Amino acid sequence: MTSSSPAAPRGRERRPRDSRVGDKIFMNLARGSGILLLVIMGAIAAFLTWRSVLALSTNEGNFLTTFEWTPDAPKPVFGIAVLAVGTIVSAVIAMVIAVPVAIGIALFISHYAPRRIAQPFAYLVDLLAAVPSIVYGLWGALFLVPHMDGLTSWLNQYLGWTYIFDQTKTGTPRNLFTVGILLAIMVLPIITAVSREVFRQVPRMHEEAALALGATRWEMIRTAVLPFGRPGIISASMLGLGRALGETIAVAVVLSASNVLSLHILDAGGGTFAQNIALKFAEAGDNGRNALMASGLVLFVITLLVNGAARLIIARRKEYSGANA
Repeated sequence: MTSSSPAAPRGRERRPRDSRVGDKIFMNLARGSGILLLVIMGAIAAFLTWRSVLALSTNEGNFLTTFEWTPDAPKPVFGIAVLAVGTIVSAVIAMVIAVPVAIGIALFISHYAPRRIAQPFAYLVDLLAAVPSIVYGLWGALFLVPHMDGLTSWLNQYLGWTYIFDQTKTGTPRNLFTVGILLAIMVLPIITAVSREVFRQVPRMHEEAALALGATRWEMIRTAVLPFGRPGIISASMLGLGRALGETIAVAVVLSASNVLSLHILDAGGGTFAQNIALKFAEAGDNGRNALMASGLVLFVITLLVNGAARLIIARRKEYSGANA
């Protein structure tokens, strides 16, 4: 009798050696890519910090509270108070407008619209995300700004008591409110596209179970779709917020830059970090460019803090969202 080797247990077949080699190569490439990304971010942070220290050592004013921006003067004075307020206020306006509208559009495409309407509508949203910033800026300057007088007058008349919507200066509405609307239009396609894909990943059984229990379509969305997609909505919003914080050309074309700090968002003037860097980099001297690098470092830190906060929110809510099911 000829002896035969024992059969390998079922389900434990050995993978080919080439497959194991491929897995190791892919793992090392992925690890190397992650390490390279961290090195690049660290190099950017180190460069900005170095140039910022050079600028701050010559600053005659308070970098955080000074309103002036004259870094190339014999006595350099520059601060980021106006830039920080303008950047944050315009981004908040954009997110307040864009996030609810984007979620509504994403739900319409994924759960309400017929397929023959949903597909072209989704393609249109994706195309809007690819429009260059300068096109949005020109549209905002030539069309949006001239047509904002009626809205700003209405807000001033009925909501002027809130101080924020109190318009103290008349003139062309090149203000933070107009910039916020323009940024909302720019980030709307990004938030919509990501949210739409998240809503499509909701387990079909969850939706059918809710409908089987007698829920209406909106109740099904509120109890099954939105809890599952909450981490994705937050991630999409953070992507949109990142673009709103760093948008340059469109803001520079629409906003009337000034060094006056005011929370009257209907008054012309204000500024953002990205806009200030774009407008003043070419004419700045050595110390002026170092000062611009310092403002860029602040924007870099704000972006990191925003994304870090988003990751914490997602981590805390993930176990309750149904995403682990």
